[in-house]
Amino acid sequence: MTDQTLVSLEPVRSVLESLTQNQVQFTVYDRVRVEPTDASFKEAISFAKAGLFDAFVAVGGGSVIDTCKAANLYASHPDNDFLDFVNAPIGKGLPVTGKVRPLIAVPTTAGTGSETTGVAIFDYEPLKAKTGIASREIRPLLGIVDPLHTLSMPSRVAANSGFDVLCHALESYTALPYHQRSPCPPHPQLRPAYQGSNPISDVWAVHALRVVAKYFKRAVRDPEDLEARSAMHLASVFAGIGFGNAGVHLCHGMSYPITGNVKTYRAQGYNVEHPLVPHGLSVVLTSPAVFNFTSSMCPERHLEAAEILGADVSGVRRSDAGRVLSDTLRTLLWELQVEDGLQALGYSSEDVPALVQGTLPQERVTKLSPRSHTQDDLEELFHQSLKLY
Repeated sequence: MTDQTLVSLEPVRSVLESLTQNQVQFTVYDRVRVEPTDASFKEAISFAKAGLFDAFVAVGGGSVIDTCKAANLYASHPDNDFLDFVNAPIGKGLPVTGKVRPLIAVPTTAGTGSETTGVAIFDYEPLKAKTGIASREIRPLLGIVDPLHTLSMPSRVAANSGFDVLCHALESYTALPYHQRSPCPPHPQLRPAYQGSNPISDVWAVHALRVVAKYFKRAVRDPEDLEARSAMHLASVFAGIGFGNAGVHLCHGMSYPITGNVKTYRAQGYNVEHPLVPHGLSVVLTSPAVFNFTSSMCPERHLEAAEILGADVSGVRRSDAGRVLSDTLRTLLWELQVEDGLQALGYSSEDVPALVQGTLPQERVTKLSPRSHTQDDLEELFHQSLKLY
């Protein structure tokens, strides 16, 4: 599985050559939608069910890998309805009890870390909000991380992919600690994929942050910088392992309606015919407001993140941790020429109620925020994110 841009590029060509040389029969599905929807998931699922395939290979970014996860899952469970495995409250959130086929993921972007996670995200068009499927059973059997595949990423794609890495690391490191998450599931099979921050995920998150701080701007500014592109590709894997266990929180929860309610905005560097807010961009635009809001619950972690990202925190009071991290993020966005907030994507204060309503069903992630929040809090965070500079 791949998309219509990648199908003619080197990452897919090298995979097809390998399959052919080793006499493996295969069929190519190249109709994956960038930022997939329930409709595009269902189209891929129908294709997978009809093909009766033994295994799957996903070559692409998170959209491709997530679509392939869903196709594999439902082809392996042909009697289940689509909403059975979709996260509650939109779907039933049933546990996956059966086995799926082997899936090999070959990421071509340095962002989602989807090759490491048991999560598949899509736009649920009836509600104009993102949701997903979360189960350890759909995690790829193997991820092949080749930095040469990322050299074809345009600069803006590298930037938006990198913002996803950044927020994966920041959110998982500042998420509600695992021992404070409640209620406890009555059975291990019902345990969610996202456990809250924990000693293992912390290691991956901090390491990913350090790599981002060193190589992110280089990877965006020079597509031929193989060292930087390689480092960011690995950072994506590191952050994926971290958030794949700990989870993310408000930046991601608020990002889903930002992409789902897009009107006319089309991001640079993406060969698509439909309006598109790339996932990483939708996540990072709220990050200055979000981390200023959450900092009071774990100021030391917010200060540590700010210091890793280059801020001078000597003598900074704990009460100022949120401001320092927020300013650090805002400076990074400015240096990487990111649009000036949600207004630049076509949103206004009149859209905030709809954005809040699209965030409310995202409890799978928003409940991992270290600071509890109300609907009024979400409204204020969206208002603060309309303009960044």
